[in-house]
Amino acid sequence: MAAVGGGTAVLVGFGRALRAAGLEAGPDRVQTFLRALDVLGPHRRADVYWAGRLTLCGGRDDLDRYDRVFAGYFGPRGRAPGPLARPLRAAPPARPAVRETDRVPGSGEDDRRPGAAAALASPAEVLRHRDVAALTAAEREQVRRLLAAFALRGEPRRSARLRPARRGAVDPRRTVREWLRRGGEPALLRRRARAERPRRVVLLVDVSGSMTPYADALLRFAHAAAHRGPAGSRAATEVFTIGTRLTRVTAALGHRDPEAALAAVAAAVPDWRGGTRLGEMLRAFLDRWGQRGMARGAVVVVLSDGWERGDPSLLAAQMRRLHRLAHRVVWANPRKGRPGYAPLAAGMAAALPSVDAFVEGHSVAALEHLAAVVRGAGDA
Repeated sequence: MAAVGGGTAVLVGFGRALRAAGLEAGPDRVQTFLRALDVLGPHRRADVYWAGRLTLCGGRDDLDRYDRVFAGYFGPRGRAPGPLARPLRAAPPARPAVRETDRVPGSGEDDRRPGAAAALASPAEVLRHRDVAALTAAEREQVRRLLAAFALRGEPRRSARLRPARRGAVDPRRTVREWLRRGGEPALLRRRARAERPRRVVLLVDVSGSMTPYADALLRFAHAAAHRGPAGSRAATEVFTIGTRLTRVTAALGHRDPEAALAAVAAAVPDWRGGTRLGEMLRAFLDRWGQRGMARGAVVVVLSDGWERGDPSLLAAQMRRLHRLAHRVVWANPRKGRPGYAPLAAGMAAALPSVDAFVEGHSVAALEHLAAVVRGAGDA
């Protein structure tokens, strides 16, 4: 990737964005992606698109998310070609492998310059680390596209249900049925193991006045996490807003369109940009939902700056109570990303002893890291 001139970091960042969207774009696939671009050369947008689609996607279910992340990361320069688009044709030996007519529709002449794809992505890579409170309207729109592609899965746990497996305990029923099917002839032993399911994730989003610069981005993150998909499917993520009132907004965030979802949340939340009573809101959550099972064994994420207008000792007591119920408590504070930050606010200081992971929440990259921590793949 020397021809790109620093483009490797940009393309690796694209892999991180795909992982945040739920694709299994691990280091091995990213290395294959980079080797493919070493052969093609990252000179055209279409080369980067197809190289990534063929090396970073694991199946048909990944294609839609890949297209959305690609458009958000490299900019909306035309709709990326989907499964029904015209296939790539073989190119003459003297020309690159992808013909000019087979470029991603809507891409411009500048896509033919060496390193053009990396140059297009460089602003997006920088934007990933920018504080969302300081973005322009155009930058916020690009961040919204990146956040729309997010996926959030809880840390896996072993369930009581058994499933067929290559390794594990012998499954006597399946083994005997296989023997009978073969007329009594010996056959390979059939085995079974406990299935893995993601833990429930509970998001508590602070919508008080001090969190106003971050509320839009955090609620879009919550929308991507809580989106139900097909009607009637069970959501693995629950979302509440906290301020001076506790409001369950999981159903409101079920709208497929993020704008419609946020409008529904705005209509449902009565304390938007109000004060903050974290201790009282946490007690209300635990009394009504958490103690009855929602928080038991779950990964609970508090997205707040920790400003508390109530009694900090009440918040400390409720955090200890939450910590006893939940599998893990994660606190994402947008203020933590600022230079010289220290958790000196009374509420934050009271909550920290009961927090398993204290992370930033001010940028797209910080939210990607938060998603990795929630699924058990990132360090606090």
